[in-house]
Amino acid sequence: MSNVLIEPKHPQAEDTSPVSSSFASRFMSRSGISLKPAYYQLILASFPEIGFFEIHAENYLSKGGPARHYLDLIRQHYPITVHGVGLSIGGEHSIDQQHLERVSQLVNEVQPQIFSEHLAWSSHDNSFLNDLLPVAYDEVTLRRVCEHIDHIQSHAKRQVLIENPSTYFEFNRSKMSETDFLTEMVKRTGCGLLLDINNVEVSCFNHGHDPYQYLNNFPVSAVKQMHLAGHTTDQNTVVPLKIDSHDEPVSQDVWSLYQHTLSLTGDCPTLIERDGNLPAIEELLAEARFADKIRQTVSQEIIREHAI
Repeated sequence: MSNVLIEPKHPQAEDTSPVSSSFASRFMSRSGISLKPAYYQLILASFPEIGFFEIHAENYLSKGGPARHYLDLIRQHYPITVHGVGLSIGGEHSIDQQHLERVSQLVNEVQPQIFSEHLAWSSHDNSFLNDLLPVAYDEVTLRRVCEHIDHIQSHAKRQVLIENPSTYFEFNRSKMSETDFLTEMVKRTGCGLLLDINNVEVSCFNHGHDPYQYLNNFPVSAVKQMHLAGHTTDQNTVVPLKIDSHDEPVSQDVWSLYQHTLSLTGDCPTLIERDGNLPAIEELLAEARFADKIRQTVSQEIIREHAI
């Protein structure tokens, strides 16, 4: 079925310039890759064929420096998406207003196709943790998460996409499934969803769930972007875990889940996410082209089904 998009509560004025229009079309039709410093100069020297680049917001919050310099150059030629990792939406305390101000300013300056964050927490009081930690799926947490999302969307004056987490344990106090929690979160806030297919594979493996059933229950009408990434499996022989490491190529299991997901959502902008063990950029470009091939195949299948 086609992907039904949820309108943001705080839509921006539409930019009808030719560049904006062509960037939007490019973003929607071709997959992208993570933008890493190792690739800056090569990108500007060869301008590879790619749909878009995604940045982690927290790496670009400075007013100057090499990162902002190269970002400003690259975004003249490519659509950009901004993926936040530090707003701690699932945390028990209020959103860090100073950090939100800096992220919102970056988003306002870059004008990305999409701004996203995680359903997770990474700070408590004055402590900051180098991880994205899970939340309990209950009404108390849901209300708090929704308040934080409302605050972010109101301040940034745009819709935020929330990414489903990769998790390694579950809370006994949870009263609803992850997909039910996400469904209600979207309903209450008008946020969109970033569906990370690798996170589905990792979490379902770790908790003994069926990833296809998880996806069948997912609120796909709110999905506006997908992530694909690689994972690793630890060496624990008693209770092995899959780790959301982002340092390996996309696995065959994830590719298969991706194809199934597209049959539910329809075509969707897709990112190849790589954060460690960076290969030559050609390897990531090849994965992006493979994602495009799957997107085209599934779209054609959907068209044939509707024509019958």
